[in-house]
Amino acid sequence: MIRLMTSTIRNGTWEGVFNTSGAPAPSIRVTLDGQSLSEVTVVSEEGSCTVRVDIPAALLSDGVQTFLVQDTTRGATIAHFAIVTGVSFDSDLRAEVDLLRAELDMLKSAFRRHCLETD
Repeated sequence: MIRLMTSTIRNGTWEGVFNTSGAPAPSIRVTLDGQSLSEVTVVSEEGSCTVRVDIPAALLSDGVQTFLVQDTTRGATIAHFAIVTGVSFDSDLRAEVDLLRAELDMLKSAFRRHCLETD
């Protein structure tokens, strides 16, 4: 089984290190909206492989772009990464989650205060 161990984005290049112990080296394809990216490099070593993907600036626009890293030999998506660009909207899911976390923290504090007062 192939598993993602680490991933980073630096200088417009995504890099993922995969544990490939007990599995043959994968044949990797990276896609965005069903279109394959051409700048994909795979370096295999014993027990792992490193995948590097140059992210073309032309693919970036407002919103969220989710890239799929696929093992074409097995026909499976083995990782993904997302890039968020542009203005953050109130309807952005992450903004909603942050708001829910803040409200949950407020409720926890109020509940603890209530429990202390009722003892």
